[in-house]
Amino acid sequence: MNKKKIAFIIIGVLLTGYSLYAQSDGTVGITQASSMVKSYFAPLKTLTYSVGAVIGLIGGIKVYQKFSSGDPETAKTAAAWMGACIFLIVAATILSSFFF
Repeated sequence: MNKKKIAFIIIGVLLTGYSLYAQSDGTVGITQASSMVKSYFAPLKTLTYSVGAVIGLIGGIKVYQKFSSGDPETAKTAAAWMGACIFLIVAATILSSFFF
């Protein structure tokens, strides 16, 4: 029974040492992940601006419909849609400052 425990301990120590040796240089992985995030961010920023433009067009149509029907809360709706568009633009700009 003791020989089995000792054998398992030795095997465990050897396997742990091997896995630690395989993971010794983590800076290469971190650098690679950072460069991948930076390379994906420019198209993502363009996509965010495009989504903001589409939301702006949809919001303009909704505001025009409310204005044409004489709805008294047209200004509130316009402010909400404009706020959503401004948020998308500002969020993309702030995120770009974090990554670059």
